[in-house]
Amino acid sequence: MKKSGRYDTAGRIEDQYEEGSKGLVLKNITGIKTSREMGQLETKELVRCTDELLKYYERNHRFTAADICYMHKLWLGPIYEWAGRYRQVKLSKAGLPFANPEFIPQLMEEFEKNILASGTPCIFQSRNKTGEAIAIVHVELLLIHPFREGNGRLARLLAILMALQAGLPLLDFTDIEGQKREEYFSAVRDGLNRNYEPMKRVFSDVILKTLKIYGEK
Repeated sequence: MKKSGRYDTAGRIEDQYEEGSKGLVLKNITGIKTSREMGQLETKELVRCTDELLKYYERNHRFTAADICYMHKLWLGPIYEWAGRYRQVKLSKAGLPFANPEFIPQLMEEFEKNILASGTPCIFQSRNKTGEAIAIVHVELLLIHPFREGNGRLARLLAILMALQAGLPLLDFTDIEGQKREEYFSAVRDGLNRNYEPMKRVFSDVILKTLKIYGEK
């Protein structure tokens, strides 16, 4: 992957913040300085990106690491110069350390070979197997956390695309973004020990709620 060549002497641009944003908004192409405006723009671009990807990938597509980068670039490319490129800074969240930057390229290669290759295309005999495949892909991608921003939403977008391959409707993530948020993060942490059962339960609930919304069983 090519580097932009626009990292300056003050440090990597992906770790810089907009002047006047009080360290709350990452340096961006649009010059937005408030979290509210940035949140609105990222959401708007995610909707656009989702619409485009729903038409782009076929049901029998096997996803790759390059696809993950493409999806990230398609979504956040209008906002951040580093969109679609693996991060160069260390990240952690709620005490959970994500992969060190220097290992990300190799980890993504292994993710493609061992996880994406077995989990996609997401066409299985049972709904239980479908949920398991989505859960494992979701956890492993989040633990790598390959990008500076947007990893969770990108992982959920991939889960939506996998669910569509399985013949399911667009997944509804309202609960894990609200009342089940802590359960969700706990399931991610359990994935450090290759314990995917908690995330399988999370996605089982997501699928059931989605089907209920759409009046399906």
